[in-house]
Amino acid sequence: MRGSCHCGTVQFTVTLSEGVASARRCDCSLCARRGAVAVSAAKDDITYTAGRESLTLYQFNTKVAEHYFCKICGIYTHHRRRSDPDEIGVNLACLEAQTPFLAEVLVHDGQNHPNDIGEARDAGILRFTPMKDDT
Repeated sequence: MRGSCHCGTVQFTVTLSEGVASARRCDCSLCARRGAVAVSAAKDDITYTAGRESLTLYQFNTKVAEHYFCKICGIYTHHRRRSDPDEIGVNLACLEAQTPFLAEVLVHDGQNHPNDIGEARDAGILRFTPMKDDT
């Protein structure tokens, strides 16, 4: 799949390990504010075709996860996961012909990270119901 940030400076291709079926959100302090739906890929399955030098890195707390943003438009494109550093989460909204407005998205419990408590837990399900079009 092809993807890019909002301004198009950062462009990439990525192979998703499970396609859109891996869609998820997280309720950790950063993800709750970021609000993106992420899909999974192996860390070596992303190839930058333009603008890699325009990515900026943000890390916090344990500094294991690596969160990447376009330094021009500010859009989060992907992150290297703390729970599995061999995997990345890609912002579904950055992928061509994809939408983050899925009927249901599983929300992981990032406030109680599996690396801290020894198990992965889910926090809930985010649902999107389109408004009925009466026209």
